[in-house]
Amino acid sequence: MIRGSGLGRNKGMRRTIGMVSSLAIAAALLSAMLPAVASAQTLNEALQAKVNQSGEKDKLLVEAGQIVYNDDKNTVSAIGDVQLHYQGRTLQADEVIYDRGTKRVFAKGNARITETDGTVVTGDRFELTDDFKDGFIDSLRVQRTAVMGGKPVTTRFAAPRAERTGGETMVFEKGTYTACEPCAENPERPPLWQVRAAKIIHNNTERMIYYEDATIEFAGIPLAYIPYISSPDPTVKRKTGFLAPHYLASSALGYGVGLPYFINIAPNMDLTVTPTVLTRQGFLGEVEWRHRLLNGSYNIRAAGIFQNDMDAFLPSPLGPGDERFRGSIESTGRFFINQQWQWGWDVAAMTDKWFFQNYKIKSESISGTYFRESTSTVFLTGDSETGFFDLRGYYFKGLSSTDWQKQQPVVHPVLDYDKRIAGPSWLGGEVTLNANVTSLTRDQAYFQQTPAPLNNYLGYYGNCTHFVKGQCIMQGVAGTYSRATAEVSWRRTFIDPLGQTWTPFASFRMDGTWLKADINGPLNQYVPNFVDTNADVLGRVMPAVGLEYRFPLVSVTDTLGTHTIEPIAQIIARPNETRIGSLPNEDSQSLVFDDTTIFEWNKFSGYDRVEGGVRANYGAKYTITTDKGGYADLLFGQSYQVAGKNSFEQGYNDPSNTGLDSGLDKRASDYVGRVHVAPDPMYSVTARGRFDQETFALKRLEVSTNLNFGKLSTAITYGRYAAQPNLAIPTRREGLLTSAAYNITPNWTLTGSVLFDLNGDKNNTYNFYANPVASNYLRTPFGNVASTSVGAMYRDECTTFAISYSNTYNDPTTGIRGNNQTILVRLELATFGAAQLSQNLGTSTQDGVSQ
Repeated sequence: MIRGSGLGRNKGMRRTIGMVSSLAIAAALLSAMLPAVASAQTLNEALQAKVNQSGEKDKLLVEAGQIVYNDDKNTVSAIGDVQLHYQGRTLQADEVIYDRGTKRVFAKGNARITETDGTVVTGDRFELTDDFKDGFIDSLRVQRTAVMGGKPVTTRFAAPRAERTGGETMVFEKGTYTACEPCAENPERPPLWQVRAAKIIHNNTERMIYYEDATIEFAGIPLAYIPYISSPDPTVKRKTGFLAPHYLASSALGYGVGLPYFINIAPNMDLTVTPTVLTRQGFLGEVEWRHRLLNGSYNIRAAGIFQNDMDAFLPSPLGPGDERFRGSIESTGRFFINQQWQWGWDVAAMTDKWFFQNYKIKSESISGTYFRESTSTVFLTGDSETGFFDLRGYYFKGLSSTDWQKQQPVVHPVLDYDKRIAGPSWLGGEVTLNANVTSLTRDQAYFQQTPAPLNNYLGYYGNCTHFVKGQCIMQGVAGTYSRATAEVSWRRTFIDPLGQTWTPFASFRMDGTWLKADINGPLNQYVPNFVDTNADVLGRVMPAVGLEYRFPLVSVTDTLGTHTIEPIAQIIARPNETRIGSLPNEDSQSLVFDDTTIFEWNKFSGYDRVEGGVRANYGAKYTITTDKGGYADLLFGQSYQVAGKNSFEQGYNDPSNTGLDSGLDKRASDYVGRVHVAPDPMYSVTARGRFDQETFALKRLEVSTNLNFGKLSTAITYGRYAAQPNLAIPTRREGLLTSAAYNITPNWTLTGSVLFDLNGDKNNTYNFYANPVASNYLRTPFGNVASTSVGAMYRDECTTFAISYSNTYNDPTTGIRGNNQTILVRLELATFGAAQLSQNLGTSTQDGVSQ
């Protein structure tokens, strides 16, 4: 570093200092910018006085190629890659001039200010006060980066001229605002979207942006005019004000727009009020309260409307046409007791089953299962590495037209407990403790005719012509039913010198039940035909011992990878199952026999039934792993009832016929198998099936495949299930679901899916549920189209645009056929706002809407 010399101050002379040190330049500028001091003070003393008065944070540091004094104009200039650091801000320019008379700083040539928060302000020419807080900027450009949704988002302001006030407010004359990156190849091209306004005011203190006479432009084309609008700047996470509107349109509601207003009450609580005006139905009000506490959070949501036109909906029981007021209230809460325990709730109540669907209200309580229902629950859960506890109560609200609420159970409660501990030293292995307590109440029993008739309208709530076993099944008991189950089990694995694995196991289970059946009423009077209603309290025990054998045979080759053949055999000895038909069956009605359950000790899905007798399960598994990462496996097996009563064959005694038509209801079961092939990470296919043990006829088949090849990703799922007349499923079920996504460009994606109903008898498939008048499936060479959806989405750093179309030709919960078409459009401008429009083109009677 070459230090300058000759700092004489001869009046009228213009002197320069080349390549001077930062300290010398700082001293020179400070001497010019500071108020007059005693003549006896040196420059260093003046510098120290400034620092002592305002603190280290106000210290001015200057870097430049040279300093030029002009005593005639009373100015000091820093020239050549100038950088001034003051109060956390940095001013950079090719030249900075300080006017000692006006105390103004002029910067020109690649001028820019970097704020303390990282905001970068650039312009052709700056005119600022000596603390950089006030002034004017020509050809202004402001770039600011903030984190939104966990991702950094950069916003950009631009204006021919702007005024800076107090270092906190920037007023942009004829300014523009956008969150889009400029085009790298053509920076002058307009961004995808921007807001152009006569005046844009950015207040850093309020952290608000105000737009006057604003126009939203897309690719430079004006599309929407807004006289006045304001929004929080990107650094704001919570701010009182209006949110993006949403739009509604349907034949029953008319057209409407909702404008949410967010109230930031405190950092941990807020309120959102959403008024929506509908042209046909009037005013819909929605409100949501959210509150976060030290150990959790909760919210309360409510909605309601006094309908103007009740005739838009079908009358009861087909729809809500008799309801003047319709509404709902919901609440969700989660609270942590400690790291292992938490409690909470998800509850919802509504005036009618169609409210959420009709008014497009998104409810967290609605499950995505096959049958549409709202589930309310209160729970207490705990978990650790070796244990699990879950205590819950449930209330189910059926949302389909055929649901009768009195047939829905109220669960009060259900408890599950599971604990794994090491076995005692003399026994070794692992001990598992398992417990379940279930208690529920139902007002009306639920029956289904077997085999179900193909062309008969059975009414809304399911019924039977003869309420006796063999012609009818009871899927829900009326009254109060409680059961407690406790089970302890042990297992230990031994490996012999040959590599054979031997796993002995044992278990002991006890059940106690209490039933207070309700036999009053036209349906409930038939409950005694299916369960024992005379004995209030019943008990049951089930001990079991068994052994599992595996012998993996491994072969490693240089060219074909590693091959493993593993024979598997399992024997389980138990007494016969008792109390079949004496006890209700509430949680063991779903029984699927396939590769996932063949080696289960108890193949029933719940606790109301337990497998008995001596049973052998056997099969073989083949696995291959290649050096290039390819993988495939094959499993094939069968189950055999060696001695005692076959629990699955006894299904005719079960109230719901569980076990019949399962593939396990004969001494020698059906065969089950699975094939999984994944030659590389881009492709995989899995097929599993069940085959008749005598004819090898296909009884159950599921095939799923996934392909990710460059820009294209697809998924195909095929299912075919034989008729189960003893379970009220009279015909074969067959379907094909195809879905695909194609990335046209890094920003554009096309999606689509089609669900084909491949049942052979189209006209009779669902007619036992409903009147087959609207038989208007879309016919294709692949069968009948049950539903379709197509969509396109554009996404970049500043914009998300999505449009989708869906058409459901048949509601699986009711069988009612009728096109239900919906178009959904969503536009989101990063940091500025979002809008959404949902339009129903057609509505089925499932929604309770009058046609």
